Order: sequence, then structure tokens, then C-alpha cells
Amino acid sequence: MSPSEAAAATTPAPGPAPAGPLVEVDHLKQYFPIKGGIVLDREVGAVHAVDDVSFSIPRGETFGLVGESGCGKSTLSRSILRLLEPTAGTIRFDGADITHLGARRMRPLRSQMQMIFQDPYASLNPRKRVGQIVGDPLALHGKAKGANAIKTRVQELLEVCGLNPEHINRFPHEFSGGQRQRIGIARALALEPKLIVADEPVSALDVSIQAQIINLLEDLQDEFALTYIFVAHDLGVVRHVSDRVAVMYLGKMVEVSPSDELYAKPIHPYTIALLSAIPIPDPHAQAARAQIVLTGDVPSPIDPPPGCRFAGRCPRATDVCRAIEPPLVEYASGHLAACHHPVGVAAADLAGAKIASQSPASAGTDLPDAREGGRSWEDGPAASLV
Repeated sequence: MSPSEAAAATTPAPGPAPAGPLVEVDHLKQYFPIKGGIVLDREVGAVHAVDDVSFSIPRGETFGLVGESGCGKSTLSRSILRLLEPTAGTIRFDGADITHLGARRMRPLRSQMQMIFQDPYASLNPRKRVGQIVGDPLALHGKAKGANAIKTRVQELLEVCGLNPEHINRFPHEFSGGQRQRIGIARALALEPKLIVADEPVSALDVSIQAQIINLLEDLQDEFALTYIFVAHDLGVVRHVSDRVAVMYLGKMVEVSPSDELYAKPIHPYTIALLSAIPIPDPHAQAARAQIVLTGDVPSPIDPPPGCRFAGRCPRATDVCRAIEPPLVEYASGHLAACHHPVGVAAADLAGAKIASQSPASAGTDLPDAREGGRSWEDGPAASLV
């Protein structure tokens, strides 16, 4: 059987597309308690890993999540999959509220949401053969009955993912990193999910192998009508695969935009700093490029500062940034940003701007002012970010 025939055999029959987004996250909070005390184990604080985040993902979209390590990307994705119990907020999947569903009621939904893990060496059981790794979910969820049916389905999935069907009897240590990640992708596809969370799926791979895996994920999305949440540090990779990109900083979403617009016209200073770190494959252009170096330390997620959490590292910050949390403002083309002093936003853009419904409850309610304090956005030290 050819790869195209295998893909057709494993693709679910087409039907009418349901209305509404596949994933809806409404003011989600994910706090991790800190316990202290010798006699009584009391809660003395909490790590604000995800703090009042809202967004939705249409069916068939690739939603990119980017930000520094520790900003809450992976925690957010695991909360959506209900691998973590949310502290507050609402998560809806395929129109159903799954925020506090128990293990029994979540079990039928597990087949519809799957995950591709970052480390292909740690995510596969070294004691099991490939046939067991990919085939066990089929048996557990009743997607295939009988040893022969499971074996046939596993071989089809391996072929779709670019592996040899004869690899079914091998152990993970017999494969390269790229091949192991393909096995992980085959395992994620086995239950015909609607949503796949790819948690930095290429960061542990060589650059040439990264391109192969990215191309494979794009092909599979078209063939199986998949929706992706793509978590990554590499903004170059995110630009290639994502329809929309969300930038996170210390548990907050600071900018959400269509991919092309985010890279062409970023608004938030933190996003601009991240984009400046992407290397340019031209030594002369890279040498002539103005480098943005952020000073200061990332605040503690245990006791985040009032106002904008990026204010301590932002050259555009003023007193209002340190006192009032900026609301998430919606500009043209669905571009959202949470900044009192957005970059490259003209008065005409402000005329059509409004506070987004996804804005945190703790944020202010005033739109940015082009002449706050008697200076324009392009004046002063902020010019280095324009």
C-alpha cells in the first residue's frame, strides 16, 4: 500500500463541519500552591503559571504559542488537555465544557485530543516495541479489535508518518531522534484526534530533521483535518507553520495576531525583542542589524509585580505601566496587544481599536494614549524598538 492509499484508509469519512471553534479558553488560571510549615502543611503562596488567559482556536487552524522558558506555554497546553486541574476559568472543547470533568467523563474525549512531546528519547517506553507503543491506544479505546487489525493499522500509520512498516517489531533505541519523533506522531494519530498539542516537537532535533518533521505535520494536517497548538521557542519555525501566533510573558498573553502580520508589524516591545533574536541567514545583514538586548530580570511568578509584568525590562515603560495592567486591545485585522505604549500604532489605528473581550479582568479599561505625558510613542529611548 502506498503512503497516499494508507492515508486515505486511515482518514475518517468526511461529514458536515460543526459550527464554532474547536477550543475556547476563557479567563483560565493555573496556579501551583506553595506549602510551608513544620506541623501544619499550609499554603503560603502560589506560582502564577497561567494568569487570566483567554483565546479560541477555529477548527483546522495552527495556533502558535511562543515565549521565554517559564512563561507558561507548556502549562497552558497541558491545562487545555486537562492533564492539570485548572485553578479558575473555563475550557470548552468541541462546544462542551470540560473544565472540571472527572476521569471517567474525560476518557471518551482523550481520543480526540493528543500530544506530541518535546523529547523523542524520553517520550517512548524503551521496554516496548513500536507495535505496542502505537497499538496500545487502539486496543484501550476500542479503535481496532483483534491482533491482526491492530497490526495492520499500526503499519499503515507508520507508513503515513514516513517509516517502514517492518519497523513495527523494533525497540525505540534502534531509531534516530527524527525517527522516534515520527513514532510519537504516529501514536498521536492512532486515535484519529481533532486536536494535537505539539510541545516543542522539533527543538531536540537537527535542523535538517526539523524541516522534515515540520513538513510531515503540515501534510498530516491537510490529510486528517487536524487542529494544532504548536508550542515553540524558535519563532522562525512558528512563522512557517502557524496561522496565528500568541506571545506569552510570565503567564500573560501580551500579543495575539495572524502570523504574517505579527512578523511584519509587531506591536508589543517584548515581541519585537523576541523577533530581533531570530538569526538572519546572511552574515552582512546580521552584522548590520540592530540588536535589542533586554536588561533586568524576569519577575518572580510567585509575586508578580502590579501593572505590566514586562515594565521592569521595557525601555518604553512609564509610571502608568508600573501601576496599571494594560488591557488586551484589539486593533485592525484581529491583532491584539497588551501595551500602554504600542509600537508603530498610528492615530488611525487607535480610532478603530477597542478593548478585547479576552482582556484580563485585572487589567485597566483605558485605550493607549498617543500623547501621554507630552511625548509620542516614537520619542526617547523607545526609538530603538521601532
